[in-house]
Amino acid sequence: MDEARINKAIDFAAQAHHGQFRKMGDIPYIWHPLEVASICMQMTHDEDVIIAGVLHDTVEDTEVSIEDIEREFGPRVRSFVSSETEDKHPELPPANSWLQRKRESVLDLLDAPLEAKIIWLADKVSNMRSFHGMYLEMGDRMWENFNMKDARMQKWYYTRILSLVTDLKDRAPYAEFKWRVNEVFKNVEYLSDADKL
Repeated sequence: MDEARINKAIDFAAQAHHGQFRKMGDIPYIWHPLEVASICMQMTHDEDVIIAGVLHDTVEDTEVSIEDIEREFGPRVRSFVSSETEDKHPELPPANSWLQRKRESVLDLLDAPLEAKIIWLADKVSNMRSFHGMYLEMGDRMWENFNMKDARMQKWYYTRILSLVTDLKDRAPYAEFKWRVNEVFKNVEYLSDADKL
């Protein structure tokens, strides 16, 4: 792997996310994409996938454009970052657009290549690690901190993702994701696609 290129991506993401913090505690945001890249490395040595893991939230959550990503890191990284980038629907409050955004994400994941699914899984493992820590401290009150406060909807989204990345079920991050989803949502009613429509 080209260490200089990966370091360039880390510097790029650190600058883009400067001053941002995670919702789950007073943690600088850059730790999340670094953790995502680290989890990607457990599943692949594909340099573009790892770089996209580092950059996966830059377009969605900063002033960086998808064109910036392609110019700096090439069209393949662009395609992977694009697959991880939600349309925020800025015309709507985040709580009101949550279901629409997650439905669109799930539809994108249906046809995603394996490389993109690796980044998706790594991102969600990182999220579930944070969720699990919050759950152990706060129980179901933790959902008050999120745009979607209905734990049943959160369970629908994360279990749906779990069902769409089964091509990675032989990888350790998949087993961790499945276990953490089951732990965090063990007391939450399951909603099928039909129930939530």
